[in-house]
Amino acid sequence: VQLQASGGGLVQPGGTLRLSCEASGSEYSIQLMGWYRQAPGKERELVAEISRRGSTDYADSVKGRFSISRDNAKNAVYLQMNSLKPEDTAVYYCLAEEWAGVRKVDDYWGQGTLVTVSS
Repeated sequence: VQLQASGGGLVQPGGTLRLSCEASGSEYSIQLMGWYRQAPGKERELVAEISRRGSTDYADSVKGRFSISRDNAKNAVYLQMNSLKPEDTAVYYCLAEEWAGVRKVDDYWGQGTLVTVSS
C-alpha cells in the first residue's frame, strides 16, 4: 500500500490549508485513517483520525479548527485546517490501517507534507 499526501505549504497565521492523502494498492480494507504531525525537536503526535464509518477523534489543540473527512471509494483522507497558528507548523503524515476481516495487516504512512504557518 502506498500513500500519497499533498496540500502542504506556507500560510499566514489565521489562514487555511487542505491536506489530501490517497492510499493505493490495498488488497483488503482500509479501516482507520488519520493525520499525525511532527514539529522540529518534538515527537510525532496525533492530529485527527477517522474510522471507515466516519467516527472522528481530534487532538485538543486542533478541536474546532481542523476537520477530518474521508472518501472510502477512493481510500482517501482529507484534513481541512482553519485558523492556523504558528504552532501548527510541522510535517504532516497520513496514516492508513489495512485490515483483512478481524486481522490487522499493517499500518502505512505517507511521505509527509510540510505545513509552515508564518507571517
